[in-house]
Amino acid sequence: MRILVTGGAGFIGSHIVDLLINKNHKVAILDNLTTGHMINVNPKAKFYYGDIRNVKLVNHIFKEYRPQVVIHQAAQVSVPNSLKDPVEDARINVEGSVNLLEACRLTNVRKFIYASSAAVYGEPNYLPIDEKHPLKPQSGYGLSKLTVENYLRIYKSLYGLQYTVLRYANIYGPRQDALGEGGVVSIFINSLINNQQPTIFGDGKQTRDLVYVKDVAKANIDAINRAHQEILNVCTNKQTSINTLYQMLMNISNSNLKPQYRPSRQGDIIHSYLSDKLITSKLKWKPKWTLEQGIYEAWHYYNSENKIACLG
Repeated sequence: MRILVTGGAGFIGSHIVDLLINKNHKVAILDNLTTGHMINVNPKAKFYYGDIRNVKLVNHIFKEYRPQVVIHQAAQVSVPNSLKDPVEDARINVEGSVNLLEACRLTNVRKFIYASSAAVYGEPNYLPIDEKHPLKPQSGYGLSKLTVENYLRIYKSLYGLQYTVLRYANIYGPRQDALGEGGVVSIFINSLINNQQPTIFGDGKQTRDLVYVKDVAKANIDAINRAHQEILNVCTNKQTSINTLYQMLMNISNSNLKPQYRPSRQGDIIHSYLSDKLITSKLKWKPKWTLEQGIYEAWHYYNSENKIACLG
């Protein structure tokens, strides 16, 4: 099957590409390398350098490559940046996504798999958060993700484009940048490797649902032929405090480096973990990696001599 992965040089997208190629799919990547890296690009994939906001380029790629499925990972993923510059956030996450949907319509793409986020839920009314939870995003980022979910519903109704929405919990693992809006795991690992005191915003008692990137990649591949028109949480159904996470990394790294605590950031959620009941039922997917296994692999990936550069 011919599959286009946007953001395929990035953290999550590159793992999806690797798994697709291992399963003998034909894969093309569209990435502007703003946060992605060529070192992540699988040499068996066709690579297009460019921006999803470039309508002319997007249409050219779709007409030339003729993907049957699009797995859309490219995005502006920083909550703070979405608050500082909501226009840019919307241009990338909304306008760029609609450009892709229009190209799908014009070239009869069969299915669109969309990387959404738990940020669409906002502050939870109850835990674990299931897919029926009220949607009240607290940032431009969460709102932009929710907006595209609604575009997908419209494109299915009007044009027959099948879709699956995957609402990601907090993803971690190899190839995640520690700079910019990197994930908390990679940020902590970077600090420990460089013997720099890490920062924890808030008191560290806030909790997150941490899911390993290779499990997330498999959820995307599983959605190619399943769960049409479903919106699914991609999660572990478990919550881990930031303090517990850092203690685990201290233990793995044999470090005694204590974190510094700073005030909570605007838009941050205090407690969050997601229900996995629907994805287990509809996609027959469950995470295979425990947090301990994933943290161990991530630490040794970044700590190896040839991988430290990937942190920034």
